[in-house]
Amino acid sequence: MPGGRRGPSRQQLSRSALPSLQTLVGGNVGNGTGLRNRSSNVVGLSAPPLSALITPEAVRHSRIPKLPVDSGLLFELLLFLYLLVALFVQYMNIYRTVWWYPYSHPAASTSLNFHLMDYHLATFITVMLARRLVWTIVSEVSQSGSGGSLLRYVVLIAARLSLLTMCGWVLCWTLVNLCKNHSVLNLLFLGYPFGVYVPLCCFHQEGGKSQTTATDCDYPADHQQADLAESPFFRPRDFLFLLRENLREQFSSPPHMPTHTCPPHTHSHAPELIRAEVEELKSDFNRRIKEVLFNSLFSAYYVAFLPLCFVKSTQYYDMRWSCEHLIMVWINAFVMLMSQLLPPSYCDLLHRSAAHLGRWQKLEHGSYSNTPQHVWSESTVWPQGVLVRHSRSLYKAIGPYNVALPSDVSHARFYFLFHKPLRILNLLIWIESSVVLYQLYSLLRSERWNHTLSLGLILFCNYYVLFKLLRDRIVLGKAYSYPLSSGSLGLKSQ
Repeated sequence: MPGGRRGPSRQQLSRSALPSLQTLVGGNVGNGTGLRNRSSNVVGLSAPPLSALITPEAVRHSRIPKLPVDSGLLFELLLFLYLLVALFVQYMNIYRTVWWYPYSHPAASTSLNFHLMDYHLATFITVMLARRLVWTIVSEVSQSGSGGSLLRYVVLIAARLSLLTMCGWVLCWTLVNLCKNHSVLNLLFLGYPFGVYVPLCCFHQEGGKSQTTATDCDYPADHQQADLAESPFFRPRDFLFLLRENLREQFSSPPHMPTHTCPPHTHSHAPELIRAEVEELKSDFNRRIKEVLFNSLFSAYYVAFLPLCFVKSTQYYDMRWSCEHLIMVWINAFVMLMSQLLPPSYCDLLHRSAAHLGRWQKLEHGSYSNTPQHVWSESTVWPQGVLVRHSRSLYKAIGPYNVALPSDVSHARFYFLFHKPLRILNLLIWIESSVVLYQLYSLLRSERWNHTLSLGLILFCNYYVLFKLLRDRIVLGKAYSYPLSSGSLGLKSQ
């Protein structure tokens, strides 16, 4: 109507009455969480930050019971006995005889050709396999005598020096006799594992590892975080120092268990603290895996491969069975070391840290164009389902609590391995069960006496390892299956 008052148009009403999408979701350019539209322009400069409007769900952890773990001395003794049994089995496969022939056609008077064996080589292998057990005994004796009287301390020191001197003398005596009776090429096989270990593991050391990693993996202080960020991840070190340190780690028992502390969600430095803890745990986990791989390969090499290198050319043995025994020894030693160095409490620690870390999924360009997108910020705790842009790529938050660096592959690998607490345990059970089933199948089809005796002895050792793994799996499966409630097992991490 002419001259009358007109109401607001539809376009003006939509602009003034409806709140912006960023006001509902939240964003702040200063905090790196601004909303981006299709033209990649940041809008809403005064909008509150994302963490103020969307609070991530608090991370709760299941409490697991304290499962019994073999002490260092008991485990080293059991591992040494298993390796001795495996060494005896390999010698039996190589030097067996047909002792059951009738006396009218005697093939051999004993079950094994003892005159063909090299006793110096067998003694050398035994001393090399006992290196961890001897050093564990020395360490236990040193710890037990630290608080006693002076006389007891002197006696323990004398006993420790006597044990080390005896082992060194036996090792030198066997090496001298081996040098007299064998060629230089055969002697090179004696120290081959050490020649491979030194260049692979001693030339570089993880620089981000602090001095308190072995005893306390709690969140470092603020001044330690600055030093951790400035130091390179890998840096060359003095060769002799690294050689001495790595050899000490090979002989020493596992360090103390790291600790984990859940920071409050409102803490401004919580994401940095979580990422710092993950770096510490990655270094500790890599060190343990390196120790497992080296010691398992070391055991399989000296138990099953080295005796084959010193067999005379006229001696016949079953090559397929010996190689199969080599693989079985390596797998069993690997599973035993993994179950000891990665106990359930340590795997639960890694699982808790992975739950706080989270993971990002990289999306293709052009997808989710109509969905709010934020710029990733290192000081923000991102909830599940949020889209962020980092390094010209689009990522989606997968975990309920995400502070990981989207472009860091190691963070994604850490979350994949440990966000399910039973993943490593299930893998070990699957490996050991497959070995036991294959050995049972081979035992049913075996026709030679040495094969039957070998499989029976090895299976007896594998049953004990499989029993411990299944026991831990049943107990932990029930513990993790309980609902996460604030009144029972599912409490916040302490």
